[in-house]
Amino acid sequence: MVTSEDSGVKGRRFDVADAAPVLLDATAVVTGWSGDAQRLYGYPAPEVLGRAAADLLMPEDAARLPHLIERCERDGGWAGPLSVRHRDGHPVATMVRVVPTLASDGPARWMVLASDMTGAAGWDMSRTVLERLATRSPIGIAIVDTDLRYVWSNTAMQQFGGGPAHERLGKRLVDIQPGLETEALEAVMRQVLHTGVPIVDHEHVGRVRSAPHRESAHAMSFTRLEDDHGNPIGVYYTVVDVTERYRARRRLTLLDQAGERIGRTLDVRRTAQELADVAVPGLADFVTVDLLEPVLEGGEPPSGPLDETDGVPLRRAAHQSVNEGVPEAVVEIGQAARYRPGAPPIHCLASGRSWHQDRLDPLAKEWATDIPGGRAASFLELGLHSVMIVPIRARGTTLGITTFFRRQWQDPFEADDLSLAEECVARAALSLDNARRYTRERDAALVLQRNLLPHRLPEQDAMEVAASYRPADELTGLGGDWYDVIPLSGARLALVVGEVAGGGIEAAAAMGRLRTAVQTLADLDLRPEEVLAHLDDVVVQAAHQDDTEVDPRGGGVHAVGASCTYAVYDPVAGQCSIAAAGESAPAIVAPDGTVDFLDLPNGPLLGVGGTPFEAVELPLPEDSVLALHTNGLLADVGLDPDEEAAAGRERLRRALERPEPLLDDRCKAVIDALVAARPPDDVALLMARARRLDPKRLVSWDLPSDPAIVADVRRRTVQQLTEWELDELAFTTELVVSELVTNAIRYASAPIRLRLILTGAALICEVWDGSATAPHLRHPKTTDEGGRGLFLISQFTQRWGSRHTRDGKIIWTEQSLTGPAV
Repeated sequence: MVTSEDSGVKGRRFDVADAAPVLLDATAVVTGWSGDAQRLYGYPAPEVLGRAAADLLMPEDAARLPHLIERCERDGGWAGPLSVRHRDGHPVATMVRVVPTLASDGPARWMVLASDMTGAAGWDMSRTVLERLATRSPIGIAIVDTDLRYVWSNTAMQQFGGGPAHERLGKRLVDIQPGLETEALEAVMRQVLHTGVPIVDHEHVGRVRSAPHRESAHAMSFTRLEDDHGNPIGVYYTVVDVTERYRARRRLTLLDQAGERIGRTLDVRRTAQELADVAVPGLADFVTVDLLEPVLEGGEPPSGPLDETDGVPLRRAAHQSVNEGVPEAVVEIGQAARYRPGAPPIHCLASGRSWHQDRLDPLAKEWATDIPGGRAASFLELGLHSVMIVPIRARGTTLGITTFFRRQWQDPFEADDLSLAEECVARAALSLDNARRYTRERDAALVLQRNLLPHRLPEQDAMEVAASYRPADELTGLGGDWYDVIPLSGARLALVVGEVAGGGIEAAAAMGRLRTAVQTLADLDLRPEEVLAHLDDVVVQAAHQDDTEVDPRGGGVHAVGASCTYAVYDPVAGQCSIAAAGESAPAIVAPDGTVDFLDLPNGPLLGVGGTPFEAVELPLPEDSVLALHTNGLLADVGLDPDEEAAAGRERLRRALERPEPLLDDRCKAVIDALVAARPPDDVALLMARARRLDPKRLVSWDLPSDPAIVADVRRRTVQQLTEWELDELAFTTELVVSELVTNAIRYASAPIRLRLILTGAALICEVWDGSATAPHLRHPKTTDEGGRGLFLISQFTQRWGSRHTRDGKIIWTEQSLTGPAV
C-alpha cells in the first residue's frame, strides 16, 4: 500500500505538472485512474473504476459534491480544497482543479487534477499574481529599504496622503507626511531592522495629509525583509485606518472614567468639578458647569418653564481647562454667570435641549454679560472655535448647563461628540441631584440637631464644663449623638452623653426626643440608674407606638438601640454617680495628669431589654476631669471591636495627657487629635473639671422633732444670712425654713436636718427627713385654715422640689441671687 508519506509529496505546493489526473463522467463516476492517483491515495485502478467519486471523499466533502457539480456545469470548472479518504482510511488534504474535457465518442467528462497539500502553505503563485494581490489590497502596504526610503507601495497607501506610488519612491516618511511624529514611527522601523522582531498593531494617532483637519488613528504592523542569506534589506509594513475603533474605545474610556470619578461625594460643587475634570482633556479643552442658584444651596430649582428674556439665576459651580489657571474663564467659580437673553446657554437652559456649533464665529463676543471687572472678549481672543452646550437634567428637572469648548483640539465637535457629552452629563446630573437633595436634608438635619443641642452650657458652680461635637461625613449622613449639662437641686450637676443609631433627620429627631425625656427625668431628681430605667421604658413605648401607627413615608428611625451615659456630681460631697446604657468608657484625668478609665457595668442598649441598669459611685477629687464621649471618638476602621476599643482607649489616653491651660482648648484638641475632619460617625465629647464647694458656703444642722426648735432655726438662719451678706433674703428664707421644718416635724419622721448652700447664683435651702412621702402643692380655698405653706414657698422662691434618698427625702428650694424669683 502506498501512503502520502511514501509518495514524497508532503510539503509540496500545488503544481499542475505534479498533479495526479482522474477522469469522471457526467455523473461524477470514476472512469479513469492514473498511477499517480494510486500512489497518492493507495487505491489500485480496479477498486475505484466505476465507483462514484463521493465514495472516495470524506463525509463532509461528499455532502458538498452535488453543489460542486452544479458549479462546474455553470462555471465550466472549479478549483479548491477537498478531503479524500485514503485506502487505509485517513484523510488526505487535496487541492483539486476540475476542468471539462469533451470526448469524441460521448458526453462531456471532467478531468480532476489532484495534488497532495498535506503540510503545504497553499498554491504556488506567480510573481504577477502576488503583485496583483498586494497592489489591489485595501490595506495600505509599503516597503522601505535599510535607509527607510520607499522602494514600493500599493495603491491603498494613497488614502493616507503622500501621492501615488511613483511619487513616494526614494523618499522617507518625513518627506511625505510632515508633522506626523515621523521620528517616532521611523524609530519603530529601525527597531524592527535591528532586532528582526515584528511589531504588530502599533497604534498611531495624528493627522495625515489626506485629512489634515481630522484626527485619525492607524494600526501599523512592521516586519523585517531579508535576502536569501538572512541579511536585512528593508522593512515591510501595513497600515489600517482604525479611527472609528479608536473613537469608540476613547468613548468607552471616558464613560468609564465618568462612572468612576463623578459622584464620589454628596457635595454639589465637588460633583460639578468632577464632571469638568472628566471632560478635560478627553472630550474638550475648556468646560464650564453653571448651576441654578437654588441647586447649589440644596433647594428646589424653578418648577415652571424659564423665560429666555428674563435673567436666570445661574452661578459658576466648576470649570476646567487644558491650560493652567483656566485663562479662558471670564467668570470665576462662585460668581454669578449671567448671559444675554436668548443666548445659546439660556436657550438650552429654557428648552432643556442640547446645542452645538462646529465652528464659532471668531469675531462674536462671549455670551456672558455683567462680567466682574468688565472682562469681555471675543471667541477669537479666547482661542475657542467649537462649542457644545448640554443641559443638566435629572428626574425631569433642569439643574443647570454644561458648556464644552475646543481650543487646542483642532477637530470641531461632531454629532458623536455631542452624544458622548450628553451621556456624561446625564450620569453627572443624577449625582448632582442626589447631592442637592442630600445637601437639603443634611442642612435641615444640622439645623435641627444644632437647635436640639445646647446653645450654651448653663452657668453653675459644680464643674467647669466644655463640649465638642463633630458631625459625620456626608457619605454616612448626620447621626444622632448628643450631650447635655443639667443643673440639679443641691448644687449638683448631671452630665449626659448619648447616641442614636442611624442617620439623617430621623436620627436627629429621635435624639431630640431622647434629650427631652432625659431632661424631664432629671427634673425628678432620680438616681442615674433610675433615670436610665425610665428612659428605657420611654423608648419601648415610643417604638411600640411607631410600629402600630401607619407612617406614609415608610417608617423612620426609632431610639431603640440608643446608648446613653448619665452621671451626677455632688460638689458638696465630692462624689460622682454614673450609669450607662450600652458600652461606655468614661475617662478620668487626675489632678496630676494621669488618665484612668472607669470600668462601668454596661447596661443594655435602650429599648432592647436585659439586665437592670447599675450605677457606680466614686469620689471625684477637686480639679480632676471627667470625660464622657460617644463611640465615634474611639472608632478605628479596620479593627475588630476588641482591638478597636483597646486601641481607641490608648489613643484617648495619650490625647488627654497633653496639658492645655483651658478646658475648652483641651476638649477641641482631643477631638482634633482623634477624629477626622469628616468622620464616619458622629462624635460628641463632654469634659468636666470637678470643683468642691467652699465649706464656708455651707451650713447643716441636725434638728430634733420638737416644734419649739422652729424659732431657734429661724434665728440661726437669719444669723447665717447676715454672715453671707444676704440680709435682703432674710425674710423670705426665714419663711421658707419655718414652713419646711414645721412640716417635717409635723408630718414626717426623724432624722431631720436643715442645710443651707450658697452658690454663685442661688441660695439653696434643704430640709431632710426620714419619710418617703412626697409633698403636694395645694391650692386652698379662702375659708381653709391651712395648706398654704408650699403654695407660699412656690411663690417666693425661684424653684422648689423634692428628691428621694435611701433613708427618706429632701425638700429643697432655690432663691436667685441674680434677679427676681421666677
